[in-house]
Amino acid sequence: MPPRSTRPADNLDDDDYPAYTMGRAAEMLGTTPAFLRTLGENRLITPLRSDGGHRRYSRYQLRIASRARELVDQGTKIEDACRIVILEDQLEEAQRINEELRAHRATSPPTA
Repeated sequence: MPPRSTRPADNLDDDDYPAYTMGRAAEMLGTTPAFLRTLGENRLITPLRSDGGHRRYSRYQLRIASRARELVDQGTKIEDACRIVILEDQLEEAQRINEELRAHRATSPPTA
């Protein structure tokens, strides 16, 4: 049996697996490939490249792009939407780390 990480079925559960072509990603988001390219130019998402050089997107990247699209649809400039989404993602990560530290502190014995 191959190692677990190389089995194709495991990729279906991997949020970071670049499963979607640019065309399919744009279709799923209800946008255009140009919108996805602009997100890349603004460093919001960086798609991986297939062996043939085509952009490939993960589910995680599509969620990020979807949030940016929501903001743009509400009238936010795309550059500003990208910055907002980056900051939201950083805040979420900081909150997760803080919660882990609080949980660790609560279970650790007090130091002298």
